[in-house]
Amino acid sequence: MTAIKERPILFSAPMVCATLEDRKTVTRREVKKRPALDCLAAGFEPAFLTLPGNADLCPYGKPGDRLWVRETFYAFGRWEMRFSQKKGRDEWHFVDMTLDLNKVYQFEPPQNYQLGQRGDVTPAWWKRPAIFTPRAASRILLEITDVRVERLQDISDEQALAEGIIPHVRGGWHWHPHDPSNVDDWHQFGFKTPVWAFHDLWAGINGQENWDANPWVWAVSFRRVTP
Repeated sequence: MTAIKERPILFSAPMVCATLEDRKTVTRREVKKRPALDCLAAGFEPAFLTLPGNADLCPYGKPGDRLWVRETFYAFGRWEMRFSQKKGRDEWHFVDMTLDLNKVYQFEPPQNYQLGQRGDVTPAWWKRPAIFTPRAASRILLEITDVRVERLQDISDEQALAEGIIPHVRGGWHWHPHDPSNVDDWHQFGFKTPVWAFHDLWAGINGQENWDANPWVWAVSFRRVTP
C-alpha cells in the first residue's frame, strides 16, 4: 500500500476564505516539472501523467495524499541579526517563539496586543508571509480527491466556481468579496462570467502573458479535512 504523503501549498487570503467555506474545492497550478513537460511535448495524453505509476510527476501528490495550507499568519517572536552563509552577509532573522511560550498561532490580528514594529527588540506578535508558515502553524488540511492535467484556458464556468469564484453584489462574478461600505474597495464590479473572474485572479498572480500562453496546468481537486 502506497504511503500517504503531506505537502505544503500556498493559498491567498481570499482563497483561504473560499476553502474554509467549502466554496473552493479545486486549485490549478502550472505544470513546471521538466519530466512532465517532456511527456506532453512527446505527445503523451495528459491522462498519462496521472496514472498510478507516474504519481511522482505531480508535485502536489495523488488522490489520497494531503496538502497543508500555507497562509498569512501571526507569530510571536523577535528579530535578530545572523550571518547568512548563502548570501555571505548578515541579515535579519525572525525567531519564532510562539510554541516555546505556549502561545497559539493566529490568523487575525491578535486582540489586546500591539503588533511588533521595526526596531523592536522585545518579543511581540508579527504578521508573517504565507511562504514562512511552519507545519505547526497550518490550520487547514486538505485531502486530494482527483488530479487532472489540462490547458489553463479550458476551464469551464462550473470549474471556475469550484475555484472559489463568487457572485458579485452588483451583478456578475468575482474572486474577491466586495465590501459596499468601503468606498475605496477596488472590487466594485463583477465580470460577465465565472471564467473571466478566474482569468482576472490567475493573471493577477501569474501575469496576463502567462494566461495568454495557455500553459498546461494541474487541476487538483480536494476535500477539507481540518478544521
